[in-house]
Amino acid sequence: MNANQGFKKGFLWGGATAANQIEGAYLEGGKGLSTSDFAAYKDPYASGTVNNFTFNVTSSELEEYTKHSEKYLFPKRWGIDFYHHYKEDIALFAEMGFKCFRLSISWARIFPTGLENEPNEEGLAFYDAVFDECAKYGIEPLVTMSHYEMPIELTKKYNGWISRELVSLFEKYAKVILERYKNKVRYWITFNEMNMNLNSLYTGAGVLEDLVENSLEAAYQASHHQFLASALAVKAAKAIVPNVENGCMINQIEAYAHTTKPEDQLQAVKSNQLNMFYPDVQARGYYPSYIYSYFAENNLTIDIEPEDAEILKNGTVDFVAISYYMSHVAEAREDASKLAGTFDSPIKNEYLELSQWDWPIDPIGLRISLIKLYDRFQKPLFVCENGLGAKDVLTEDKKIHDDYRIDYMSKHVQQMREAVKEGVDLMGYTPWGCIDLISCGTSQMSKRYGFIYVDQDDTGKGSLERYRKDSFYWYKEVIASNGEKV
Repeated sequence: MNANQGFKKGFLWGGATAANQIEGAYLEGGKGLSTSDFAAYKDPYASGTVNNFTFNVTSSELEEYTKHSEKYLFPKRWGIDFYHHYKEDIALFAEMGFKCFRLSISWARIFPTGLENEPNEEGLAFYDAVFDECAKYGIEPLVTMSHYEMPIELTKKYNGWISRELVSLFEKYAKVILERYKNKVRYWITFNEMNMNLNSLYTGAGVLEDLVENSLEAAYQASHHQFLASALAVKAAKAIVPNVENGCMINQIEAYAHTTKPEDQLQAVKSNQLNMFYPDVQARGYYPSYIYSYFAENNLTIDIEPEDAEILKNGTVDFVAISYYMSHVAEAREDASKLAGTFDSPIKNEYLELSQWDWPIDPIGLRISLIKLYDRFQKPLFVCENGLGAKDVLTEDKKIHDDYRIDYMSKHVQQMREAVKEGVDLMGYTPWGCIDLISCGTSQMSKRYGFIYVDQDDTGKGSLERYRKDSFYWYKEVIASNGEKV
């Protein structure tokens, strides 16, 4: 048997976005308000050092934002106006040679409050138009059903995914979009980065944290309900969509032990277990034994019904998708259990450089992650987020020289290629924010990821003109060479 020499033919090169960060038009086409429409802009430099918070909202803030929205900036309400620029943007993706475009559907565009019996036809028609535009260029959509947003009414009425009521409401939504787009979309992801429920309950699960007694318990209860909803959506997809491929997704945060001390090594194992809990359930179809031990140690009680085991068993995914931005460092310390599975470890790795947002840059960590994930699940993997957030400068002659981004991404692509050579089955690569978009955590525009520059500032001012960065031409060559020229 010949060793694999690189990315397979038909590898899905592309880019990734989310509805709440690009679409805008937050009240057009019959759309209802979503949780992300209440992510207020907060100056990430107000404390003197950059703040990487993920947006969170309390019940009093939600009330204030609802009554006095004119006092605040909500950048996700305007995005980059993809709603009116999708043809132009998809043409630019096609120019780069995209084989795949990862995007999400806004639940509130289809069911404005989440409670309606009939879907909103204008919302459905919008995504029809987007998928048709992709098809024109031979671009496969990779669609996330729920990407950090849901109808705000479900937060107000049920406090989000803490309530089991949302399982059937999501199943209704999933069946509608699966039936509508069954001949246009083959690749689906149910929930974006579900493990981020542990970092921000509001972001991932629409839960107002000040209304729950135990936020950790609430995060796992909300996750359980999302597991059920995901499994039911996967089951529906298999019945509705020809040749469907369903995926789960986590924010992959591989933890290294701080030292060779056995206690640190053990903590790294436990941290990685908590991260793997999410794909363990969705790819294997049952709760692993270690999580019950963790629940007992932390006095967590999760409501699980007798019929849930069968639902999970019948709704396993076909592939495991990840976002990868950084690795972490684990250490045996008093607050170790609180840090396990968190997004941004306070322990910095002395061997790694940091980005402008103080994120460790670790391309080899991606390779390690892919090897370990494939060993664990023996299912195809998909790197559907990866990239460098940076402050780009538009020159007088309308150029953006982002060599730093090219360097970052080149090193990550090389490590993916090495993982493939070592036997990992990798489906595709869709770097995050292929076109500049609103930041998830800080609602900034100035934290840019894209190959395409969008002329807009943090307050929404600008021409919205699109400009090709140097990385645009670099990535075009990467795709044309199927990853050989990096």
